[in-house]
Amino acid sequence: MKQIISLLAVVALASSAFGVYAGENKDEAPLNINKDQIEGRVDETKGAIKELTGKVLDDKGMEIEGNIEKNVGKAQAGFGDLKKDAKDLQEGK
Repeated sequence: MKQIISLLAVVALASSAFGVYAGENKDEAPLNINKDQIEGRVDETKGAIKELTGKVLDDKGMEIEGNIEKNVGKAQAGFGDLKKDAKDLQEGK
């Protein structure tokens, strides 16, 4: 039962973090982000949640799968960051 409560707490915190982040910029100009940044960070978060779930449930396969997904997402987000930086430099920002 304790493991289920821990897992639900992780999911609730991750969900609320996305909501707070999305709500911060409602009155500001749209964010200058690209698809790789968004997809990478979503995959990174999903992987971290899967990795933690594997640890809580003592499922090594899920833990490893989550770690891989997290790191692939981190790499994709980093690639998106580089693309954005290159675009900003080209536009003189």
